[in-house]
Amino acid sequence: MDDLFLIAEVKAIYGSNGFVLIDSFSDFYERFFQLNSVYVEVFGSVKKFFVEDVKEVDGSFVIKFKGFDSSEDVQFFIGRKVYVEKKDVVKLSENVFFIHDVIGSKVFKESKLIGVVEDVLVLPANDVFVVIDQNKKRILVPAVENYIESFDADEKSLKLVSGCDLLYDDEN
Repeated sequence: MDDLFLIAEVKAIYGSNGFVLIDSFSDFYERFFQLNSVYVEVFGSVKKFFVEDVKEVDGSFVIKFKGFDSSEDVQFFIGRKVYVEKKDVVKLSENVFFIHDVIGSKVFKESKLIGVVEDVLVLPANDVFVVIDQNKKRILVPAVENYIESFDADEKSLKLVSGCDLLYDDEN
């Protein structure tokens, strides 16, 4: 599963013709209309399923898999995660990265390791990197140009601007 990327979760059956309602984890909703196949973990292993149809319904998406033509056929999909292969991952513009690329990255300020990104908070104004330092304290780093000097997804290395202030989560 290291070569697969999570994009959604099946939430419910939609109608009686084999459609399932999904909860998208992607900011790129148009991606669902371009899917030919997806992977779903079922019965202890990951299986490939071919997409027959995708529809947008009230701001959500429903998917129909080939060969699954009734609500009884798709019952077992509920609660399952939906993945795509690396070749089907959305291509991002420059200086835009996936959360899974950032998590686990070492964070440096003025060439000094200050911690590792543990999580990314997706907030209305901007994302915030949750960094755990060597003392297991949480540092909150806004994911904005004023704080980020550079990021290398291959090296899992995030360099902060030298003059930026660090906000520890337990500060008032």
